[in-house]
Amino acid sequence: MVVLNRVQDYSIDAGMTVNRGRRDSARAPAVAESVLRWWARRVVIGLVVAMQLSAIVAAYGSPHKVFGWQMFNASSDWQAEIVRVESDRSRHNIGEQWPGDYEWGQLVFGRGLESPFYRQHAQGGLDTTFSLFQAALDWVADNTLGDDRTVRIEAVVTFWVNGRDPVQRMFVSPDRVEASQ
Repeated sequence: MVVLNRVQDYSIDAGMTVNRGRRDSARAPAVAESVLRWWARRVVIGLVVAMQLSAIVAAYGSPHKVFGWQMFNASSDWQAEIVRVESDRSRHNIGEQWPGDYEWGQLVFGRGLESPFYRQHAQGGLDTTFSLFQAALDWVADNTLGDDRTVRIEAVVTFWVNGRDPVQRMFVSPDRVEASQ
């Protein structure tokens, strides 16, 4: 077995610093480059950390909390009873087809919104679910142009926060101009 030892040329200059096989002229650019790299790494790391923290802080003020991930989110469930209110104040379940051959599940999808009639987990929390649900009600009311009888869409949402007793909340779309005339 052969053992190789690497011996470096150590020299001591007049300033009593040790140079490992390099001359002073080669050392100066290397030192400047290493200082530049040192600062560049810290600036990049600082920027990344600052961007992540600002995204988290911004998410706590947003109903959707896209970058505000929490390890143990609330375990809440919800379900909705949605009705169409016509100009004669009659109320019709939205789970059935209505004028214009519309169906809720074909108009709305994602995060359990396509079938809100059954109890389900509030993905992303109740605030996110409620925000998306209200937006869905507004969108359906604005984009069902073939239905000239529905004035607005109302929903009573029953939700359970972390398995506690049920609570109800009412959601209403804006009145439709076409049907109210």
